[in-house]
Amino acid sequence: MKFIIQRDHFVQSVQSVSKAISPRTTIPVLTGIKIDVTDEGVTLTGSDSDISIESFIPKEDDELQLVEIVETGSIVLPARFFAEIVKKLPAETIEISVSEQFLTTLKSGSSVFNLNGLDPEEYPRLPEIEEDNVFKLRTDLLKNIIRQTVFAVSTAETRPILTGVNWSIEDGKLTCTATDSHRLAMRYAKVETSTTELSFTNVVIPGKSLNELSKILDENEEWIDIIVTENQILFKAKNLLFFSRLLDGNYPATKNMIPTQSKTSVQLNTKMFMQAIERALLLSRDGKNNVVNLKTLDNSNLEITSVTPEVGKVTEDVQSIEFTGEELRISFNGKNIIDALKVIDSTEIKIDFTGAMSPFVMKPMEHDYMLHLFSPVRTY
Repeated sequence: MKFIIQRDHFVQSVQSVSKAISPRTTIPVLTGIKIDVTDEGVTLTGSDSDISIESFIPKEDDELQLVEIVETGSIVLPARFFAEIVKKLPAETIEISVSEQFLTTLKSGSSVFNLNGLDPEEYPRLPEIEEDNVFKLRTDLLKNIIRQTVFAVSTAETRPILTGVNWSIEDGKLTCTATDSHRLAMRYAKVETSTTELSFTNVVIPGKSLNELSKILDENEEWIDIIVTENQILFKAKNLLFFSRLLDGNYPATKNMIPTQSKTSVQLNTKMFMQAIERALLLSRDGKNNVVNLKTLDNSNLEITSVTPEVGKVTEDVQSIEFTGEELRISFNGKNIIDALKVIDSTEIKIDFTGAMSPFVMKPMEHDYMLHLFSPVRTY
């Protein structure tokens, strides 16, 4: 096997597939990056058996030659060293050749590296996926959906199903839900489907997979094909395949948890509300609870307080834009509220409360494709 490749394109592909490789894997060949060279171009693969990423570099792109193929073949190279080496090579092109016993030579400018490769035959094959359930999303929208939901997944392994984001499709509408049982983030989006009948529920994608996917996707308006099977999901972008296993188990029925009526409604400026909660948390930073208390005042403003007995107390009035309903006192985890306010993309928000000990809903005023639900904290 022998080929010469443009360094910049190669580095980008190597970094993309490296994101799937775990140093903790028990299968030695999975600590490496697989390189396949055919007459069409070079394919790189990285996998940790949960996530697999395949990146393809064509021989030519927009009439620019990216790869010169001398001899086709395959090799697996140790990712930890290989990724660092290609990043630091001096010239604009890299020549890679494989000789006996998988010994691989990398030449670039005046640098020559010899690496011991692994047998590509031992590398597990990527799953063949039947492309029946296909739908499309724009890349920038997909990145937004991930950003606006994945922060709310659980980090505790006690309920593994909650470490993922639940996707479902009905009537051409995708609903993405993440919850750690104290808070919930829900995001809707219209999708392009291959058939009008396409619908599924309980497709739970690990939060870790979605975070890695978001990192390697470019911010553009190109379409991505998404294919769902029983235990895998595949994201197909231009020259990139991203496979992730799905989580086993049933995701909790979250739609029934969202209250439809409210006793108290308040409309607020997003930035002012967020800054007030950030200030309220300054004194409780060392505490694990992040508890913030909210009370309605006579002039329909809100009073926000936070008390840390050994440090002190902070009190702040927040002006409401609109206020309706009963007086209210409620306590909540301020950090959870800030996480949601950061992704809400609206200058004003509306919060609907259903009582001091009931979950409350926060929605943006400028669009209707997301909501956040929070459980209050019992402080007495």
